[in-house]
Amino acid sequence: MNTEPQLLARIVNFLNSIHISVVEKSLPTDTFLPGLRIEGGTIFMDLEQLKYPGDLLHEAGHIAVTEETSRPFIGTPKISADWPTDGDEIAAILWSYAAAHHLQLDLDIVFHPGGYKEDSQWLIEQFSSKNYMGLPLLEWMSLCTKEEFPKMKKWLR
Repeated sequence: MNTEPQLLARIVNFLNSIHISVVEKSLPTDTFLPGLRIEGGTIFMDLEQLKYPGDLLHEAGHIAVTEETSRPFIGTPKISADWPTDGDEIAAILWSYAAAHHLQLDLDIVFHPGGYKEDSQWLIEQFSSKNYMGLPLLEWMSLCTKEEFPKMKKWLR
């Protein structure tokens, strides 16, 4: 694992506190993000394979912005074939920014060079300039207000 234990503990403790469970488990090597898999409202984490602890926040963002009635089906054949939609992806990215801000993490922990289709630096620049793409979605989901963002009213849709 390429991470410091204190950072990982901060992220996991935060996620558990907002009712997104993180469970250590050995996973197959073909997961979408190394060492992580979502099933329902739970993130399974394989510490032997996890490369970037910030990926936990991105995956949690997917759980958080998914409608409560659909959340139990994440990672199963019962989830909609178009999950996550492009809108869900944008909302999850911005949610992970808000979580990083809440935890006072350097943005490159979440938006690391190994992810985001090589757009991580661009995302950092956008968010640092307060260009919050996806903010209307998070507002529509009743997670925040544009006046107070990146402070969240609630963390789960």
